[in-house]
Amino acid sequence: MFVSAGIIAVVLSAVGIVVTLGSSMFLGFAWCVRRTDAVERRLSARIDEVEHKLSARIDEVEHTLNARIDEVEHTLNARIDEVERTLNARIDEVERSLTDRIDAVGHETTEVKIAVARLEGPVPRLLTRAR
Repeated sequence: MFVSAGIIAVVLSAVGIVVTLGSSMFLGFAWCVRRTDAVERRLSARIDEVEHKLSARIDEVEHTLNARIDEVEHTLNARIDEVERTLNARIDEVERSLTDRIDAVGHETTEVKIAVARLEGPVPRLLTRAR
């Protein structure tokens, strides 16, 4: 069998075209994958940086708020204690005052009872003996 030079040239050209197209498609796909990986790495780095900054800021805000809450709690506890002491003192004062007034009313009531008893005197004996 005899193959002409033209057929060999066509076959070799076809093989060359297939190899060239296949390799260029493979290299193009590899370039896309590399490019996607590079973009993904950059985005991951930026996301990690932003996450770190936000975590630091959240920690700072949390610390500041906890300090302010502790300060407000301390101030309010002091005010509540002061109000409680003041109210207890006023309640004690009112209790003493009312106790003194009740004792005075009780004493005056006793005085009135004695005065009424003196005014009434002993029961008169107006009964005469019938003999």
